[in-house]
Amino acid sequence: MTGQDIRAKYLSFFKAQGHTVLPSASLLPENDPTTLFTGSGMQPMMPFLLGQPHSAGTRLADAQKCFRAGDVDEVGDNRHTTFFEMLGNWSLGDYFKHEQIPWMFLFLTHELKLDPNRLYVTVFRGNDTIGIPRDDEAVTLWQTAFSSVGIEAKAVDLAERDGIQGGRIFYYDETKNWWSRAGVPAAMPVGEPGGPDSEMFWDFGVAHQFHEHSPWAEQPCHVNCDCGRFMEIGNNVFMTYLKTAAGFVKLEQKNVDFGGGLERIAAAVNDNPDIFKIDSFTPLRNILEQLSGKTYGADESTTKAFRVIMDHLRAVTFLIADGAVPSNKDQGYFTRRFVRRAIRFADQLGISEQVCQKGAEAVINIYQAAYPELVERKAIIIDELEREERAFRATLANGLYQFAHVANELAAGSLVDGQAVFDLWQSYGLPIELTQELANERHLTVDEADFRQRLAAHQERSRAGSEQKFKGGLADHSEQNVKYHTATHLLLAALREVLGLETYQKGSNITPERLRFDFNYPGKLTAEQLGQVETLVNQKINEDITVEMTEMPKDEALKVAKVSFDPTKYGDVVKVYKIGDFSIELCGGPHVERTGVLGQFKIVKEEASSAGVRRIKATLS
Repeated sequence: MTGQDIRAKYLSFFKAQGHTVLPSASLLPENDPTTLFTGSGMQPMMPFLLGQPHSAGTRLADAQKCFRAGDVDEVGDNRHTTFFEMLGNWSLGDYFKHEQIPWMFLFLTHELKLDPNRLYVTVFRGNDTIGIPRDDEAVTLWQTAFSSVGIEAKAVDLAERDGIQGGRIFYYDETKNWWSRAGVPAAMPVGEPGGPDSEMFWDFGVAHQFHEHSPWAEQPCHVNCDCGRFMEIGNNVFMTYLKTAAGFVKLEQKNVDFGGGLERIAAAVNDNPDIFKIDSFTPLRNILEQLSGKTYGADESTTKAFRVIMDHLRAVTFLIADGAVPSNKDQGYFTRRFVRRAIRFADQLGISEQVCQKGAEAVINIYQAAYPELVERKAIIIDELEREERAFRATLANGLYQFAHVANELAAGSLVDGQAVFDLWQSYGLPIELTQELANERHLTVDEADFRQRLAAHQERSRAGSEQKFKGGLADHSEQNVKYHTATHLLLAALREVLGLETYQKGSNITPERLRFDFNYPGKLTAEQLGQVETLVNQKINEDITVEMTEMPKDEALKVAKVSFDPTKYGDVVKVYKIGDFSIELCGGPHVERTGVLGQFKIVKEEASSAGVRRIKATLS
């Protein structure tokens, strides 16, 4: 049974129970400044769980795209991913435990054909201190469900101490079987809702290979231990209580919130605890095997690299589709970080050719039926990933070499000082996160605090001294004019990439408030073209690229660089300004030291200047 099958069966099942099936919300939350990403199925539903009426009714279901950047360090084992799909159903003050528990048992055992003998359940133990009893009602309902297929479901307390003891239903405290946005009851603020939950687990078998590596190998095993035998496949939250200044009171509107990870459910259906062996990852896995000549599962290092690349390429494909293009800020920062991590692990596998495009195409093909926006935005996804990989691969090899040079001088347990980390970032483009990972692999520690101080001082110098650097050719050397002058270089390079290499500058005028840029083009630019140009300029700003100046003979410079004006106006020795691999021009200057100080680039107008010449006016903010 494929992931597509499971998703379709789930939505069809709950539609038959009177639920309205909703489309997935974006990975970038709307009207929620508290978080960068949609990290759970309930997150977009929170206003309605708190009492706001939903236009689609009181019974709702969906498959929600989710992304949890905090799980990045866990990726590499057999069950953690940063991107996942959460199957969800909700009752907004409608049905409650008496409907939800039998439905979930029926779905798992009848629709998915999971063996009920290998299903286990947990419930809330209760807490007398806060006056909330243990959830015996849920226990009774689960026992009735198991009894319907001839299974006696014994309820056991303290399994974490004494082991399973022949039980099927287990009581746990609020660290395991209580849900609220704030966590355990003690952490909940006044006015926050929460309640007991009931989790469902699949048993992969007592003799499973991961069991021998468990800290529980010599102790009694239980469903919440870390041995790998059991995997949680879903959680029924019974939102029952509201925290007040006087304690907990019953909510007027009792809700049900179910969430089940599609990938984990698929692993249970496959009866294989390795999530990366489900069908959704198969095309990606095949691509990596072809490109690397290595086999998934061959050894621990290879397997981890495969898993990181598969997870990250799937995640960034969805992130870019929802608008998080690679950058150095906000959501785009995580997209960039994940792309670079994927490339780094691909390099570790010996993959030297661009892997991101092929990986993204595979992801789009797998998910296009459920998420058509991937197809609609395919060109943008592929373009962003190709550009990002090309830029990062240009610096990766040298950066890794320089890190090895630093690390080889240090003994295990040593500290990599902030200056070395800063130099790796500034001179060789190695992100601090990658430096930290490389250091951890060699049992070294990075002095992050010192790095951050050096970075802050560098950024302040860049802001204060940008008008003093690379002076020449501009009457007004104010900081804002210097920024706009550098921005014209990015604008021309972006225009050439979007409109064609035959595009050249025909004139420019800069004030502290805006730039005006003329270029040759036969007709009005479309909104899509303008959007592509604006996005590309902002991408290069967000990349915080070093602006490099080299003096060289004019004849030599004209072989490698574009020229904005008549070359006869330059002397025999000229200045060439290079912005990464994106822009290289002859120019008198001045320019900022790094593109990251420019701010947000915005095209405010595009119009005709003269026959065959267009004009763009733009601002930086």
